[in-house]
Amino acid sequence: MMIWRSVVGKLWITIIALVAVVLLILGMFLLQYIDIAFDDSHRVKVLFVYTAIIGFLLSTFFAFFLSTKITQPLLQLKKAADLISHGEYRTRVPIRSNDEIGDLANTFNHMAFELETLIRDLNHEKDHLASVHRSMADAVVTFNADGQIILANPHGQQLIEQWKELEWTDDFIGAHTQVPEPLFELYRKVLREGRDLTDKVHVQSGAWSVVMAPLKSNHTVRGAVAVIRDVTEETKLEKLRRDFVANVSHEIRTPLSMLQGYSEALLDDIAASPEERKELAQVIYEESLRMGRLVKDLLDLARMEAGHIEMKLIETDLTGLLKRVHRKFLALTKERDIQLHAELPPEALMIGQADEDRLEQVLTNLLDNAIRHTAKHASIALSARNIVIDQKAFVEIRVKDEGEGIPQEDLPFIFERFYKADKARTRGASGGTGLGLAIVKSIIDAHRGQIKAESVVGAGTTFTILLPVK
Repeated sequence: MMIWRSVVGKLWITIIALVAVVLLILGMFLLQYIDIAFDDSHRVKVLFVYTAIIGFLLSTFFAFFLSTKITQPLLQLKKAADLISHGEYRTRVPIRSNDEIGDLANTFNHMAFELETLIRDLNHEKDHLASVHRSMADAVVTFNADGQIILANPHGQQLIEQWKELEWTDDFIGAHTQVPEPLFELYRKVLREGRDLTDKVHVQSGAWSVVMAPLKSNHTVRGAVAVIRDVTEETKLEKLRRDFVANVSHEIRTPLSMLQGYSEALLDDIAASPEERKELAQVIYEESLRMGRLVKDLLDLARMEAGHIEMKLIETDLTGLLKRVHRKFLALTKERDIQLHAELPPEALMIGQADEDRLEQVLTNLLDNAIRHTAKHASIALSARNIVIDQKAFVEIRVKDEGEGIPQEDLPFIFERFYKADKARTRGASGGTGLGLAIVKSIIDAHRGQIKAESVVGAGTTFTILLPVK
């Protein structure tokens, strides 16, 4: 209102000046009808004409000056507003007067300052949220209502690209969207129900936990954001835990049942002769030994996996160890009509740091497995040599048998606890606990070595150990 009054006041001044000029011109024309009583009337007319012209010019200049003074600040305000609308938030208007136009410019500058501060704070929060978004270990993907990806962090982009490369079913109804098939049903349900949902999806050999929430605007669902976490390892560990409990229960229940049954037979005097009683006692003794081995192996494996394995690392010559293990098993293989060969190089097989007792436990477990799964008249070879791989020195030890072999589908799992490739093998007193190879791998890992198995069903199995010299 104050600005309008200022503009109206200045316009009135201009109008008054123009009226004055008009009156001067009218007066000049009126003089033509007045009786000329003076000789110099012509000069008076000329004077009036000059005065009118000068008044008109002054009035025009004055009007143009006032117009410029009013419109120029308004044009500057318009230009500044245009710049701010294009993102130039640092734009300011110069204040050239203390009137209402100056007050308007000052208010505009204050507004621009507050807007710049607000935009700067918003950008700061946006950058902060973007940094948090990028640094999240989980995959975060945002979809709009049409199923198109509008935002994804690096892990989310990588996961979506991996899933795009997979071959899905031909009848996938969401093929026109960017929502992967494992998430599509959950995505549709979130859009339909408008609430947070969770699910676990399995893609090939991986497991993923998905939490999906709707994006709402004015009570309308305009998309969904999915947080996807890789829980493959957790799922495997949970499965291992369940299998471990089940296998331990099974392994312990079998000898306990036999101990209970044969003990009841002795108590009830079912065995009529001393020989029968001795046979029952022998079975009880063997089953108790088996339970002892199982408990010992479990304790060893638990200590190894917890990192509490006791290692006496010293410089060791593996040649003597290999010869000693060969002699220890030589009598047993002869008894079972199996040939045991030792192929050792003439030079020393030195290891900078090794626990000789633990490595003997490794070789004992491997040879014991080889003997139990090798038929008569077959052979087992224990060999070792010095090799260099990628300019690093290793001692390679091999235990090769001509036994029944391990199926290819079982090879990746033979070093897991209680895993037995021969599902039909009886669990007698001479049977293993299923922990031997798991203990072997833990000991080799503690030596920072490697162990692998190669096998052909019906032709035999070869275990290869690589121990670093340094």
